Amino acid sequence: MVTIDHDAVLRARVLLLGSGRPSRAELVGAYRVLAEVSPKAYVPKLVDALLALCYDSRDPKVDVALAAEATRAARRIEAGEPNRAEQLRRALDAYQASLFALGRRAEGRAVCEELAEAGRSDPLASVLAEEGRFREAAELDEEAARNGIPEHSFWTRVRWAANLEGAGLHDAASAVFHELLEETRCKAAEQRTALAILTWELVHFSRMRETAGDAAGAAAARREALSVLKELAATGEPENWSCILGWWRTLFVLSGRAAEPAASAESPMPPFGTDLGWSRDVRDGFLGMLPGLEEEAARLREADRLPELVDVQRRINIRAAVREGRHPYLFEERFTPYFDEGVTLARRLPGHPARLARALTDRSMFLVAARSFEPAHADFAEAVALLHDR
Repeated sequence: MVTIDHDAVLRARVLLLGSGRPSRAELVGAYRVLAEVSPKAYVPKLVDALLALCYDSRDPKVDVALAAEATRAARRIEAGEPNRAEQLRRALDAYQASLFALGRRAEGRAVCEELAEAGRSDPLASVLAEEGRFREAAELDEEAARNGIPEHSFWTRVRWAANLEGAGLHDAASAVFHELLEETRCKAAEQRTALAILTWELVHFSRMRETAGDAAGAAAARREALSVLKELAATGEPENWSCILGWWRTLFVLSGRAAEPAASAESPMPPFGTDLGWSRDVRDGFLGMLPGLEEEAARLREADRLPELVDVQRRINIRAAVREGRHPYLFEERFTPYFDEGVTLARRLPGHPARLARALTDRSMFLVAARSFEPAHADFAEAVALLHDR
């Protein structure tokens, strides 16, 4: 039996009815008291107030405590209440994110499993991919697709294809990505999406087919991409699109997965194929490799070991894209040195046309993101010629 502190209830009501504007912490305190008296009215408000306070916090330990309380409160909302499911999903989402920020992966995964049961499977798919469990992640992606989730088809299909590819199911991955590519072709023809996005998808599809051993399919995709780039260089985008850097960044980062250590539960890696939703501990660990990679690059440069240096420099470039690749301010100025160095180093490698083609392709796709279409076309044309596409 709960003992009601009537003085506390009175103070809470006065606070809410007063003319002043309570702080979020004060609201949480008031709703905690009133949720014991009138749970139907105040438990949902307590959930919202706790999550708002959690989003304002910068202390991971505070975050996890607030999110855990919000989750417990959300579970108390009566079944049948119209917003119960959504509030529970929001609370669980905040809870799993705060657990991963503290490196409490087993607990975070358990919350993601509950979140998937509540109707939101993408955090669990990301966590499984982080731990190298690609087939299980792909199964969740397929289930979401069967259930007709329409939001952000680029993001859901790229992730699904990436997880299938991670599981070694290259033809299945290409089939999923090809469906996306077909939709993008149609949208581009009707000026409902950017030609830049079509270019990035074609180049990524060529990489997928190359990995699958389909040289002819890869060459055909590159030729189509070159044709789109030729159009962009001649006339630019038909429409003025808002910031689309997330599309470039997602596919560029995904293209580097094979060069990274294999993911496992003991040593998780980013869920390549997604732009958002990385666990905080995984993101911090991935970016935390930068100092070591830069030291390795310096040693390789000193020893004039160019092939390895080109590869390490690309891993550095990918982390730079993860860290700041979504910010349009001075985008071209900030990233040009990274991609110029990649091409410069690769040009010093006689007998390594594939590495030079890769560096030129990377720079070309970056230049598309920067809307410098003529030099992008020149770089990609050189890359295609190096790979002997006809």
